[in-house]
Amino acid sequence: MTSTSFHTPVMLARVIEVLRPGPGKHFLDGTAGGGGHAGALLERTGPDGQLIGLDVDDESLAEAGERLARFGDRARLVRTNFADMKVACESAGIAAVDGVLLDLGGSSHQFDTPERGFSFREDGPLDMRQDRRLGRTAADILAESNEEELMRIFRDYGEEPLAKRLAVAVVQERARQPITRTVQLADLVRRVKRGSHRSIHPATLVFQALRIAVNDELNQLRRGLEAAVELCRPGGRIAVIAFHSLEDRIVKNFMRRMTSPCVCPPGLPVCRCGQRQQLRLVQRKAFQPTEAEVAANPRARSARLRAAEKTEE
Repeated sequence: MTSTSFHTPVMLARVIEVLRPGPGKHFLDGTAGGGGHAGALLERTGPDGQLIGLDVDDESLAEAGERLARFGDRARLVRTNFADMKVACESAGIAAVDGVLLDLGGSSHQFDTPERGFSFREDGPLDMRQDRRLGRTAADILAESNEEELMRIFRDYGEEPLAKRLAVAVVQERARQPITRTVQLADLVRRVKRGSHRSIHPATLVFQALRIAVNDELNQLRRGLEAAVELCRPGGRIAVIAFHSLEDRIVKNFMRRMTSPCVCPPGLPVCRCGQRQQLRLVQRKAFQPTEAEVAANPRARSARLRAAEKTEE
């Protein structure tokens, strides 16, 4: 395993600018991956700043451990989902942090490893589990879900316009033979979508939908955002990098709700919700990668970074 097998940290300079690391500050990287963002934060928080890095992928944590070893006990790595960041921090004796980073989506290493089953470009088992301790794989979902459930997955998690037709095709195909390989599924989608002209590979949205379903990504994101607000100390910042509209919409709406002092229905003469403003946006619109970064790292093209600061209590 080498560092080059893991992705270049996306929008690194902007992440550093937004999170404002400095000596003695504490951070949580909820998606440590290969340790790229985490290493940059630790470099700027010496000599006694700390970082707790979380990831559900054992291979990613092993790589991060090698990359961050030079920081000694200033870096702590835990194999858990970022939705459970509060429990991880409590176990590490950390009550609050100065910033939380979530870099969503699968890692380049996962997509570039055929046996992980994330990519339709090379043949491999239809797995897609980021945490390989999970029981249900993408192949299991295709085998066990009825037509209506498959349609919902393709539509809601992939925003696939041909969700119904694809669900029917999967049910028909699995009656002939099990659908267990990435290329097998990609070929099926290509046949169904023949003549559909799009700039992306025909199977992109179906693979995205299955990955989200296998890993329960959207529910975990909602839980993680709530936990991040609780874990940040006043003045701390939350930075989230999303790569598709479903994730970005959840982050945008959450931050918008947390920046509002009232969420009562319009027309009420007096506020009854009791909500207080908990976040302040760093910038109203999402940050986007520069042209130079996209040229150097094409996988950064769809990245959107949103950031907010926790208000004083």
